[in-house]
Amino acid sequence: TISGDYMKYFIFILVFVLILTSCGKTNNNNESTTSNEASTDVHTSVPDAVELEITTEEIVSEIVNNSTSGRCFYGEKTDTANTVTGLEPLEKKDFTVGADKDFSAFSTEMISHSYGVATEEKAHYISITNQQFFDEKKFDAVCLDTATTEKVVYLTFDCGYENGFTSKILDTLKKKEVKAAFFCTLPQIKDNPELVARMINEGHIVGNHSVTHPDFSTLSVDSICDELKGFDDYLRENFGYSSLYFRFPQGKYSEKSLSVINSMGYKCVFWSLAYADWDTENQKGASYALDTVMARIHPGAVMLLHSVSSDNAQALSSIIDTAREKGYDFRSLEDM
Repeated sequence: TISGDYMKYFIFILVFVLILTSCGKTNNNNESTTSNEASTDVHTSVPDAVELEITTEEIVSEIVNNSTSGRCFYGEKTDTANTVTGLEPLEKKDFTVGADKDFSAFSTEMISHSYGVATEEKAHYISITNQQFFDEKKFDAVCLDTATTEKVVYLTFDCGYENGFTSKILDTLKKKEVKAAFFCTLPQIKDNPELVARMINEGHIVGNHSVTHPDFSTLSVDSICDELKGFDDYLRENFGYSSLYFRFPQGKYSEKSLSVINSMGYKCVFWSLAYADWDTENQKGASYALDTVMARIHPGAVMLLHSVSSDNAQALSSIIDTAREKGYDFRSLEDM
């Protein structure tokens, strides 16, 4: 152990190094505000740290707890919260869109998202081209993680209604310690509150998939706002939760609708890996699901599955195990 004056010098040097490290990492991510807040909190706590002999772990924890937590927001956990999650309701957000931006320069032509079939663990050129388009146009949208060469994949599900398979999927994710994103419509979260609460409480993302599942390329700016805000308002009031991730219904969008949704603070999440799993009358078995997904897997893949698929529910455990055997790491969109 270190005591006396040596302890003071040790704590001072340690905190100084941690501040430099935190600021360096934050600046690399263009988040200087977060860095300043974190370093200020640590700096002002140095006298107490010396007096109370706070451990290194507690100092590091303070840095983490005072940093931003991505695009997901949670109310305070209390025993008296009148929500199904036990989280205090969040204040509804006033989305002010269009007041300071002219969207008329953006095309209203409908684009139907296509991803191509990846092979040999390489993303299809269509997915690569789509991501280049988003990046060059400076849209906050992702279909493929091109920022890393690591074998990472992001597991996402679309949920419009419930037929009994989502709970089994959640069981598998919990057992395998994998975090996913579930893009839900308003009817889904209204009709299945306990299931959605489980998603939130088990650390998954509940993303915005709109109120009525329309073709967004046909909507006015006000209608786009209503579709997202109606979902978000209900989630905040009844679940004490919100996330700024959005998926276009049917994958149909326009440059204008994408720009409007970005102006509301949302990241639009598309995909680079999928298969025809949504047809509940044409399920082909767990082996087919496993073989198809593994044939199309590739580094940086945003994987789209549907929670109504019995094939997915039965194959998910094997998909995760087989992907990991190939060296893949399942990550949350929050890690991107």
